[in-house]
Amino acid sequence: MTTLILVRHGRTKANTEGVLAGWTPGVFLDDLGEQQAKAAGERLAALPLAAVISSPLDRTQQTADAICGLQPATTARHTDDRIGECQYGDWTGKKISELAKDPMWQVVQAHPSAAVFPGAAGESMASMQHRAVRAVRDWNLTLGDSAIYAVVSHGDVIKAIVADALGMHLDQFQRIQIDPCSISVIRYTATRPFVLRTNDSGGDLSNLKPKAKKAKRKLASTKAGSSDAVIGGGAG
Repeated sequence: MTTLILVRHGRTKANTEGVLAGWTPGVFLDDLGEQQAKAAGERLAALPLAAVISSPLDRTQQTADAICGLQPATTARHTDDRIGECQYGDWTGKKISELAKDPMWQVVQAHPSAAVFPGAAGESMASMQHRAVRAVRDWNLTLGDSAIYAVVSHGDVIKAIVADALGMHLDQFQRIQIDPCSISVIRYTATRPFVLRTNDSGGDLSNLKPKAKKAKRKLASTKAGSSDAVIGGGAG
């Protein structure tokens, strides 16, 4: 079982000003965002991360730096464009309040699988989900069945990955909330993904550590922790 920890970047000035930053360079964490990234790093320090993989954008790189700074030297660090922000095209850099008046806004809200952002650089939300999920699946194979690793990305990208794990159509992904520096956790098995946490901004993460081999055998006998879901919910 491969455990994926999804971390949204910390808060930026663009967030507080209601601007859609997209792939705009030079968008860094504000003071609170730096505190959020530090807190996320402290929470994740309890886990033996095999790798930290980040979107190439400044705000995610900065958040990943805070996480890696509290990990062992053996933790690999990678950048993957496929988990970068959605390419919002001509919407990039505009105020959310202005974009809400655009007819495309309602498509993004109610039928995002049909949304294609305007302009030569505009991307469809379906393409964004496809590339991000493909990246996660590739990293699962690369890092191995027992790995636990972090992906530092963006709100819409994380929502799209979580929606895929839940078996939700992309048109329903707006029901998922992902706050700055929140943590969402997906455990991938041979049969299905299990969504363990979403939009989690506090608390201990040590229960996500891989179980010892002896404990694994015990869990396998009851089907808990394997590819099968426990009927009735199990004991946690």
